[in-house]
Amino acid sequence: MALARHTMTAPTDIRRQLFINGEFTDALSGETLATLNPHDNSVIAEVALAGREDVDRAVDAAHQAFAAWSRRGAAERGGILLRLAGLIEANAEELARLESLDTGHPLRDSRMLDVPRTAGCYRYFGGMADKFQGETIPVEAGFLNYTLREPVGVVGQVVPWNFPLMFTSWKMAPALAAGNCVVMKPAEITPLSSLRIAELMAQAGLPPGVVNVVPGLGTVAGQYIAEHPGIAKIAFTGSTATGRRVVQASAGNLKKVQLELGGKGANIVFDDADLAAAVNGSAWAIFHNQGQACIAGSRLLLHEKIADAFLERFVALARSIRLGNPLDEGTEMGPLTSAQHQQRVLSYVEVARAEGGEVLAGGRAPAAEELSRGCYVEPTIVRARTPRDRIAQEEVFGPFVTVLTFRDEAEALAIANGTDYGLGAGLWTCNLQRAHRFARELRAGMVWINSYKRVNPGSPFGGTGLSGYGREMGFDAMREYTQVKSVWVNVDARIPPHYPR
Repeated sequence: MALARHTMTAPTDIRRQLFINGEFTDALSGETLATLNPHDNSVIAEVALAGREDVDRAVDAAHQAFAAWSRRGAAERGGILLRLAGLIEANAEELARLESLDTGHPLRDSRMLDVPRTAGCYRYFGGMADKFQGETIPVEAGFLNYTLREPVGVVGQVVPWNFPLMFTSWKMAPALAAGNCVVMKPAEITPLSSLRIAELMAQAGLPPGVVNVVPGLGTVAGQYIAEHPGIAKIAFTGSTATGRRVVQASAGNLKKVQLELGGKGANIVFDDADLAAAVNGSAWAIFHNQGQACIAGSRLLLHEKIADAFLERFVALARSIRLGNPLDEGTEMGPLTSAQHQQRVLSYVEVARAEGGEVLAGGRAPAAEELSRGCYVEPTIVRARTPRDRIAQEEVFGPFVTVLTFRDEAEALAIANGTDYGLGAGLWTCNLQRAHRFARELRAGMVWINSYKRVNPGSPFGGTGLSGYGREMGFDAMREYTQVKSVWVNVDARIPPHYPR
């Protein structure tokens, strides 16, 4: 396994405060939390840590800004988002380095994927702002009935640590395009790119109070956002366990709730698949971003006829992946985002062994001295004993793929649908009928055929079951951030009863 070299410098001007009412400000408590570089666990910055009082300040600012922002012309709102997209592109290299420094994403991925997707999302919803419209309903004669799509109000958004830059755009872009104001909490361990985006939003002309960014602990700021009576909707991305707590906390004022939670994606390879494409695509499905993706293809289902040939190539590819400092140009896989998560992922190797699983590759932290202080885990491939093993049922959320085999379509479908999750799934086959049949029968919010992990601002993203509900991206996202008002107009109808004068 090769190690990448030639370290490049990190950004130096880092925002460290909360962003409330258009200004950067310290937390009222004065508390801070260190955000660490997962490459060596050194401190990048001490960032202000929002408490309940800071969330109150942010909610108040959002409410004060809402009336003017929601009444602003949709094209004007969209224009600000389009300017923001341009600023993100103009600052692409800085944002890519900041994201890699804070999260462990390889720099090449932050450059080629995270930053362009972030700009693209703001551009998409900037263009949609004045194109999302109500409807005219054919009702009884004499009446005109039409619907208005109105913003929900002040929305709370909680963004996870695995793709903070990109997920910030997924949540804020449709919310702002629809006319809402936002109180957003990035993960406390990866707040830096979200704070930088807030600064660029101000430069783009976003009025004070429309967006407020409050890094803080999930158990404090996140919990309070979920239960706050001044917040009309909460959009949360994170673990299923935390998603349940969000639902419970939201009950006080019956918030609208949108959840994008965990996954245990089935990636199915049939015996007629293009083997080389399936091997490369399956590696991307699980090892991109160190496997820290809810849609990762973390269950690899192989037809028994091609399982050995597939695994020979797949194991060799996994062992060739270059681990290293995420800011190095040649790094293909960086560290996990925190030491705590590194230990959680490695603990599943012991779970696998206890269940009789076979470790085919990885299963440990790399031995290289230059990586020893970081949160690294080698690309790990484990053959499970049964589809009911914990490693085949529980989300590991790391560079850890569980291998299972199947005999026929019925068994493949039963295994694929045999978890409580339903986010993403993929299949590799040259049989067109099978491809469409499985796309229909797989219990998942997204299905990829002869590919995996493709996303686009226009394509709805979300799941079923324990993977949550609601959709991000596309017109569905605009529906999530609006509510429908039905308006009836009497044009020339006579309305009974007619009382005598």
